[in-house]
Amino acid sequence: MKFPRLEDVDVAGKTVLVRTDLNVPMQGGKVSNNNRIVRLLPTLNYLIKKKCRIVLLSHFDRPKGKFVPSMSLAPLVDALSEAMDGRDIHFGVDCIGPAARDAVAKLKPGEIVLLENLRFHAQEEAGDAHFARELASLGDVFINDAFSASHRAHASITGLSSFLPVAAGRLMEEELASIYSIYSDAKKPITAIVGGSKVSTKLELLESLVTRVENLVIGGAMANTFLLAQGHSVGKSLVEPNLKVTAKRILETAKKKNCNIILPVDVVIGEPGLSGSNNACVGIEHIPADQMVLDIGNETLRTIAGCLAESKTVIWNGPVGLFETRPFDVSTIMIAREIARLTSGKKLQSIAGGGDTVAALAIAGLGESFSYLSTAGGAFLEYLEGKTLPGITMLMEAKNGSGSIKAHA
Repeated sequence: MKFPRLEDVDVAGKTVLVRTDLNVPMQGGKVSNNNRIVRLLPTLNYLIKKKCRIVLLSHFDRPKGKFVPSMSLAPLVDALSEAMDGRDIHFGVDCIGPAARDAVAKLKPGEIVLLENLRFHAQEEAGDAHFARELASLGDVFINDAFSASHRAHASITGLSSFLPVAAGRLMEEELASIYSIYSDAKKPITAIVGGSKVSTKLELLESLVTRVENLVIGGAMANTFLLAQGHSVGKSLVEPNLKVTAKRILETAKKKNCNIILPVDVVIGEPGLSGSNNACVGIEHIPADQMVLDIGNETLRTIAGCLAESKTVIWNGPVGLFETRPFDVSTIMIAREIARLTSGKKLQSIAGGGDTVAALAIAGLGESFSYLSTAGGAFLEYLEGKTLPGITMLMEAKNGSGSIKAHA
């Protein structure tokens, strides 16, 4: 894979637009997990040393083209400043127009401004060329450091290369190199752990994985659909009955490809809407009609642990239980600890991605114990599926003038 890096474009003293992904978890108006901010620092520090005027572009949530106060990027200013040891971070109340131009014009070399949520403008998600041109008019160079948003052909991801020299930021470079090296040359046996709430959101990933891995652990609420397809009652659990046939097809494909699928044999149940004070572990044949599955059980955990012990590579996307609510975070944390232990002992390579997965590992304090932790969710999945990501294609096809780019693998 060849794409221009930071060193391949002349940024010294220039105004540089950096597409980031600051769609970070928030609680009470404050950032609750700053992983994506911290991972952005190598790019920002490089540009500061080059005396650049730095303009940060990002989306947040899904405001659907309208101004939504609760989705403003303004609260990110303090989080960015804190991550950069108190450095002043300016804020622009819009990402285009007079307010944006004025905010950028006031920048001095080495200073940073964060512009308002790109998705407050419907043209962003529409991939509008005129919107991309307006963004491009604010700077001299464009850096894409948002791997986690590069599966979308949005204006700020794919449109600016028509107007400005482009390059990958440090985080983008790291994501592509790490995921590619681990997944493309993975030592076997490979075990994939896929959790989350819906089969529908990860259907293509599951269909791809059963042809490429030796073991596939399916957890979270999506496992309920597979249990239903096998004839089990899942009570009040979150489930997608319309995907029973699809689940059966995936199971049949796995059998043909000699992929061992691990589904729960026991589960932790609770009453819908309760905090978790009333719960019990039962076999999947005994799920009460008025209860819902909220985590996997001890016997299933032992099976997964045995599988991990025999594996050489682990790929993880999605928690296996309702990790946000105790005690339904137990299995996710136990699996994370076992993977971390085996990784530290050089017995396997481990890669994890997805917002919920990263949050769960942060809660467990184990993020740094994995071989690699991706900042991406959807982009991570699509990259594993073998799909072409628009933001990566943009980088690989970047012209940047005649002969000015030295391509890097």
